[in-house]
Amino acid sequence: MALSFKAGVAAPVAGSRARSVVVRATKYDEELVATAHKIATAGRGILAMDESNATCGKRLQSIGLENTEDSRRTYRELLVTTPGLGKYISGAIMFEETLFQKTSTGKRMTECLTEQGIVPGIKVDKGLVPLANSNGESWCMGLDGLDTRCGDYYKAGARFAKWRSVVSIPAGPSLIALRDCAYGLARYAAIAQNAGLVPIVEPEVLLDGEQDIDQCLEVQEAIWAETFKYMADNKVMFEGILLKPAMVTPGADAKVKSSPETVAAYTLKMLRRRVPPAVPGIMFLSGGQSELEATLNLNAMNQSPNPWHVSFSYARALQNSVLKTWQGKPENYKAAQESLLQRAKANSDAQLGKYDASGESAAAGERTYEKGYKY
Repeated sequence: MALSFKAGVAAPVAGSRARSVVVRATKYDEELVATAHKIATAGRGILAMDESNATCGKRLQSIGLENTEDSRRTYRELLVTTPGLGKYISGAIMFEETLFQKTSTGKRMTECLTEQGIVPGIKVDKGLVPLANSNGESWCMGLDGLDTRCGDYYKAGARFAKWRSVVSIPAGPSLIALRDCAYGLARYAAIAQNAGLVPIVEPEVLLDGEQDIDQCLEVQEAIWAETFKYMADNKVMFEGILLKPAMVTPGADAKVKSSPETVAAYTLKMLRRRVPPAVPGIMFLSGGQSELEATLNLNAMNQSPNPWHVSFSYARALQNSVLKTWQGKPENYKAAQESLLQRAKANSDAQLGKYDASGESAAAGERTYEKGYKY
């Protein structure tokens, strides 16, 4: 008997006993693939501006601003209204407050992004809490009601989502923590896709610790193996997702550091061992690296062809210089936007493998790492 497959329909299969094969299909499949590929376009990456109100407030307080809704709106308006940003940025991850906010001129933040060809995205997890009976590890909340929230976010203009869970190398990590992280990400990804949102899958291997690069490689391979196993079990469509991994690096307190070339070699080795080529894009997090480190490492990874679009989804590594330039002063607004464009262009060049660090300032090399960093 000949094999036949039709999306969403059970098909007869050759053999002594007939059985059914169901090919996954939802009304959003084509849109999900198109959105993922729009974000994963040459020379472009993601601006992560999804810090919680508390974390955004800490950044504002570092430049002398009070943590109010108006202050947060003013800062995020600065980011989304930067002229020319869409040349280097293809997607922007927002916190829920920002998704529904309007600028001082009454325009929705999402509209400011889409006018520049930037896809609006939304953070959908509810944060980390202690994982019972573990080695001081965490699990991520937010699955309850996620289907309803994702539907509301889609109606509000979001077209991709982000869920961040974490893995700690100093904590082991324990097998229960690895599996909880992976399963939570898989369930989220399935729910997001069924609501029309491209899921960014982010099991962040934290930079905290003294581990060497080989230990980091081992843990990265373990968590990505678990994550793809559970995503396959949950029938997640790999062509309609994006990944947000940490780079394979030594720990923040490791005695021996690694060059960009070594980081690139280890990171690409891990990806080739664990990530199917069906995935459109790898959008790296910076995870506390300096702006310069994050750009140099990305550039090194793009010196040869890869099966996926290898790019960036940076928060601190795009915004650190912006905040320091702005200082909350109206007269520095334009200069701060120019600072954002400069960092976005540097990472765009790195995505193309053409980055030149010769013109970088000393500030770009300043460390942004914070032990136990919370979003």
